Amino acid sequence: MQKTIFHTLKTAILLLTVLSFFSCSNDDDLGDLSDTIFVRHKNADMPAYIHGNGSEKVFLITLHGGPGSIGLGFRSRIFRNKIEKDYAVVYFDQRGSGMSQGSYSENGISVDIMAEDVLALVKVIKHKYGRDSRFFLMGHSWGGTLGTATLLKDQSEFLGWIDIDGVHDWKGWYLEYRENFERVSVEQIELGNSVDYWKSVNDLLQDVSTTFNQQDFFRLNNKAFQSEKQLVGDGVINKVRNDSDVIFEYNWLTALWSRGNTLSILLDQGLLETVSYTNRLSEITIPSLILWGKYDVVVPPSFAQEAYDNLGSNVKELVIFEKSGHEPMFSEADKFGEELIRFMDQNK
Repeated sequence: MQKTIFHTLKTAILLLTVLSFFSCSNDDDLGDLSDTIFVRHKNADMPAYIHGNGSEKVFLITLHGGPGSIGLGFRSRIFRNKIEKDYAVVYFDQRGSGMSQGSYSENGISVDIMAEDVLALVKVIKHKYGRDSRFFLMGHSWGGTLGTATLLKDQSEFLGWIDIDGVHDWKGWYLEYRENFERVSVEQIELGNSVDYWKSVNDLLQDVSTTFNQQDFFRLNNKAFQSEKQLVGDGVINKVRNDSDVIFEYNWLTALWSRGNTLSILLDQGLLETVSYTNRLSEITIPSLILWGKYDVVVPPSFAQEAYDNLGSNVKELVIFEKSGHEPMFSEADKFGEELIRFMDQNK
């Protein structure tokens, strides 16, 4: 009788211990995180640097621009001092970028595979921190392309989408470039700002093809970055202050691979000629926040309105930054942080 009672009691204690363990695994407060994890998918090893408040297990996955930039380039003052106080931020080095590594051929890089990488990252985070982990997805510039492709593949894991000056239509970008340059140059000449410079922009427009030409696209792309510096000099937009804590972005090997190979391979696959998600944006139904610089000469603000008009979500917002170009998270950082946190608070 005593043995039976003892055995029953021991079994009950063991059961309670097991249940307690699994309860802690799901509900444990992660506290402040400062971790590095690796995602291995289709012959690539990609690091993700996770910093911030893990108490609610709400993770903001960031997708950098480029292709060929670096995840930690996002980690500026506003992220370190404000956003990470409330949420865990995942700074992800994409395939062929930053400190990612791999032994794959050119066939191992595509928009589709890179979208699969992001979904693999979600699985790794859930495996490490618990299946109750929740996610927001944020992409800037090229990251807007990759984020859109990811959501069109599977949006079920995400609470919301944040699009920062992102490209959802590479195929239509070229013609938008021309129209945007014309708009900005006319405006600046009328204001008397750097008239000679903007006349030279008009001269360039007369010299580039009115139909798609890849060489002319890159001429316009280079001029766009120059033009934002001109707008800064004239006080039209704020200076970009990327005060991230990254000492260096690349060693010479990753620089050669990231800046050259990744973009080159995607271009050879027809990125500029064929990739357009405009007609599929209605399939994205999760809450969406579109953040854009009013004077973005790199990715025209018309893309912001187009994204807003076509996204299928019943909860969507468009915020224009009046003193920003292509990088509002660095040129109007405080406002950017406020808008981002507000959106996440409302939709978590």
